[in-house]
Amino acid sequence: MLTKIIIASGPVIVENNKVLLNQHGDTEFWKFCGGRVEDNETLVETAIREVKEEMGLEIKILNAEPFFFYTQKQSEEGLKDVILAHYLAEKIGEIKPGEDIREWKWFEINDLPANLAPNIIPTLKYFGFIQ
Repeated sequence: MLTKIIIASGPVIVENNKVLLNQHGDTEFWKFCGGRVEDNETLVETAIREVKEEMGLEIKILNAEPFFFYTQKQSEEGLKDVILAHYLAEKIGEIKPGEDIREWKWFEINDLPANLAPNIIPTLKYFGFIQ
């Protein structure tokens, strides 16, 4: 069986001790904005494009070095390796969610829901928002 690799990127946006998360795609997990890197696109360009598509926002990247998270995902085609790159970012403008977003919310860092994507807690720890 061939293993496919997904490389995705997205911003981590935290304001006033609240993190911006949304629900989209094929799971009920709360996630950061983000998505797959497209042809001829850098990780930063992907993060900027994805947050614009998902939440209608411009962002300012606050760190040059992303946090990388690895996981695996079972799909109809088989097991896929998933590498996620997260950049700490500041939002510019008001949220105007895209049509693919089922729900979005600002969550208190110390009161996060149980159904988080597996990369949320490690990423928030890396950027120093939680212990």
